[in-house]
Amino acid sequence: MTQTENSAPSIHFGTDGWRGVIADDFTFENVRLVARAVGRYVLAHEDASRGLVVGYDCRFMSDRFARAAAEEIAAAGIPARLAEGYTSTPAVAFAVRQQGAAGALMVTASHNPWQWNGIKFKASYGGSAAPEIVKKIEAELPAASQAAAARTDGAKLVTADLVEPYLRHIEQAVDLKNIAKRGFAFVFDPMYGAARGCVVRLLEKYGIRCREIHGEADPMFGGLNPEPIEPHISGLRQAVLESKADVGFATDGDADRVGAIDRTGQFIDSHQIFSILLRYLAEGRGMKGGVTKTFSTTKLVDKLAARYSLPLYETPIGFKYICDRMLSTDILIGGEESGGIGIPSLGGPERDGVLMSVLLAEAMAYYGKSLGELVAELHREFGPHHYGRVDLELRPDQKDRAVEEVSREGLGQFVGYGLLRRENMDGVKLYLENGAWLLVRPSGTEPLLRIYVEAESQEAVRETLSRTEKFVRGL
Repeated sequence: MTQTENSAPSIHFGTDGWRGVIADDFTFENVRLVARAVGRYVLAHEDASRGLVVGYDCRFMSDRFARAAAEEIAAAGIPARLAEGYTSTPAVAFAVRQQGAAGALMVTASHNPWQWNGIKFKASYGGSAAPEIVKKIEAELPAASQAAAARTDGAKLVTADLVEPYLRHIEQAVDLKNIAKRGFAFVFDPMYGAARGCVVRLLEKYGIRCREIHGEADPMFGGLNPEPIEPHISGLRQAVLESKADVGFATDGDADRVGAIDRTGQFIDSHQIFSILLRYLAEGRGMKGGVTKTFSTTKLVDKLAARYSLPLYETPIGFKYICDRMLSTDILIGGEESGGIGIPSLGGPERDGVLMSVLLAEAMAYYGKSLGELVAELHREFGPHHYGRVDLELRPDQKDRAVEEVSREGLGQFVGYGLLRRENMDGVKLYLENGAWLLVRPSGTEPLLRIYVEAESQEAVRETLSRTEKFVRGL
């Protein structure tokens, strides 16, 4: 980030908030600047008397950054309610809805490596800020950078436990008694993040066995990226197998994403989790409504929506687009490739890794089967769907040339496969003659080029990814 005289820093809100490297872009000065811009937005467009919630995860100095943001909000005359301890993003979003707040700032960089931190803004409806809200906040940055917050008499800044009310809400939303009857044993991995202690507290209250790993507050996340995907989830696999547990669940740094390990050690990815939950909500709970998914999410969801005669809506990548659809349409469930899944009727228009973990346990109890068995059933009925993704750190010119190449007019084949058709909603998706689809897309939050593939076999996924990576690195 650079700053010139009489200009605002180049702070930009990506697919889910603003992020930066700690002590480089992410500084107290810039945190206060973003808080002032949010405050100016709230004063101009919301009922500021309803106040703002401020939460934070376990990253380095997140508590101090959050207090600085809360102080700036209160100084602008907006009541601020600061979390008294580490709190997940879904718990902060729930607090907005429960308290009728004007919104929330959440200090987190989600799944990013430990060097990063960031700020998410949750709107008054308790979900990701819609694109038009983000634009209005960004538009306030230049004015916010020119002066400190208007020093009124100030508003109250209080601290509060945001976790306990959130857990009580989940307890009411999920049938924990039925889970207890099955006698399942669980392992939960918060990945050193903000969900530490949450799932254990919920399950053990009902006599359900649950072991937690990586529950310490470690701002370096034990050397892992706090994202519940391979290979970061290998510790959970080991714990499940050693404990002979029925399943293991993991959430990312701020607990709005979910991943799982079956009792056999099989990784259950976000696409499979989305599909299991969709089937269970339709069959087990008899729920109706639309299904919304991002451009990078499995086609298995399309087939399930058709099976249950549920309307399907596809969006660009980023949960803010899923949230936008949830606010405008009757949606049963919405989700994205990265592990963020939300069920509006149970958790509002927000993704929630803790709620999805416990709801997956409820689905297992309903069917009396493991997650691996439920995935196998889906593949037998709808055909195999295997998925893979690689994130490539490239030079900016390589990223640009890769996108140009897959967008080129007259492209008849790609990396040796015939090209059937192409879509350009968010990045470039190629449908190939080997039965796979491939998506090439620059990340909205990190300096990466992401390559996604779905095919009928793991071998086809690996081969397509390998050929594509070799091609891109050669540009």
